[in-house]
Amino acid sequence: MTHTVISSATKEVVIGFDRPFVMIGERINPTGRKLLAEEMKNGDFSRVEADAIAQVAAGAQMLDVNAGIPLADEPALLARAVQLVQGVTDVPLSIDSSIIAALEAGLAVYQGKALVNSVTGEDESLERVLPLVKKYGAAVVAISNDETGISIDPDVRFEVARKIVQRAADHGIPASDVVVDPLVMPIGAMGTAGRQVFALLRRLVGELKVNTTCGASNVSFGLPARNHITGTFLTMAISNGMTSAIMNPLHPEVRTAVMAADVLAGNDQDCMAWIRANRDPDAPSGAREGRAGGRRARRAEQG
Repeated sequence: MTHTVISSATKEVVIGFDRPFVMIGERINPTGRKLLAEEMKNGDFSRVEADAIAQVAAGAQMLDVNAGIPLADEPALLARAVQLVQGVTDVPLSIDSSIIAALEAGLAVYQGKALVNSVTGEDESLERVLPLVKKYGAAVVAISNDETGISIDPDVRFEVARKIVQRAADHGIPASDVVVDPLVMPIGAMGTAGRQVFALLRRLVGELKVNTTCGASNVSFGLPARNHITGTFLTMAISNGMTSAIMNPLHPEVRTAVMAADVLAGNDQDCMAWIRANRDPDAPSGAREGRAGGRRARRAEQG
């Protein structure tokens, strides 16, 4: 089995086919969140800290940290966000930027083994990001598009993923440290988007034997009752081999779907996480939902 090990200073998370699905909290991202962007730009990270705490309380095993704000000093903001999040939580982080200087600034202050989000199949991206991943001993998210864009053919996306895995090996990065994103398109705009991803996942698991992730909420963009679509998509993706996702753990429908999929995939030993979440009011924070953790999550989502 392929295991991708990500760590903070004190906690290790293993992404793998035989492990529980890893929920990577998506909310520390100013894209589309004007208030958060303005606060971060002005040096106010209180919402970043609150979002970090709420997502972990809701069950996220990792957090994605992004500081992409137009006309702002992204390297400085990302480094500060990484430090502050590591100060209030102990979960490992995905350091998220398309700016090399920002990735390096975040990696330089990070304590542990980070997940770098991300590298594409474009030659320029590969030659800029992969040496950084190797330098800091990180793992990396591999986006399955290249100079030609995002193909609607899952076999083309597979070849891009294969190229990234091979190029990573050239830099001394093992396939176990490459987590492939098959690229989830909005199902409302492309009716075959789900089938494309499921077909690609089966090849990534069976042939490349790599772990996978995605931006789960993309699939339901523009649709009503989005959380039900996203949750159902994740259960189907898990059944086809997906092992992690960047997602919002504050949505009970999505989180519950993931937990149920873990039960049915045999990755929730003795169904204990499910039992704690649904029967034991004294379960540790992060395992239960529908009680105090659910109320905190809903308040954070409203904020």
